[in-house]
Amino acid sequence: MRQKPTILDRQIVATSRLFCVEELKLRFSNGVERTYERLASKGAGYGAVMIVAMLDADHAVLVEEYCGGTEAYELSLPKGLIEPGEDVLAAAERELKEEAGFGARQLEHLTELSLSPGYMSQKIQVVLATDLYEERLEGDEPEPMRVDKVNLRELSALAQNPQFTEGRALAALYLARDLLTQRGAFLS
Repeated sequence: MRQKPTILDRQIVATSRLFCVEELKLRFSNGVERTYERLASKGAGYGAVMIVAMLDADHAVLVEEYCGGTEAYELSLPKGLIEPGEDVLAAAERELKEEAGFGARQLEHLTELSLSPGYMSQKIQVVLATDLYEERLEGDEPEPMRVDKVNLRELSALAQNPQFTEGRALAALYLARDLLTQRGAFLS
């Protein structure tokens, strides 16, 4: 196993309401020194959750929301921050109800994903939700989200949709599809 670099210095070089830019001065095991910058979350950092919610054996829920990063309405999976005192599955249940109007009788943690580990410290927990029922909670979204669906047999086509660009969501859908296939959960 490789030896991690030694952190020589660490400082916050910029902050906003949600993020901070942290500068890390590192020394690698071969003596080379480098300065890295990364986007770090601000505050307690309870994490985030993304939900693959299955409407039936083949179809997962997608939501459409405005994304400031791309300045466009994008399709993705329901997701959000984990609140203080909340565990991953409780956060998944709440976010699913707030964003898509569904609860789930079965919730299963699948994995943890990062978006860009070279530049961001944030990670997201991926949860599979099955046996859905309709229930809506009021959330913090500025406008109602449009709810859509995707057939897990058509993920290649979804990846070509210009309105669906989030790599973490695509990875989560493929993981869920593979798991459900292994379990024999797909309809023939």
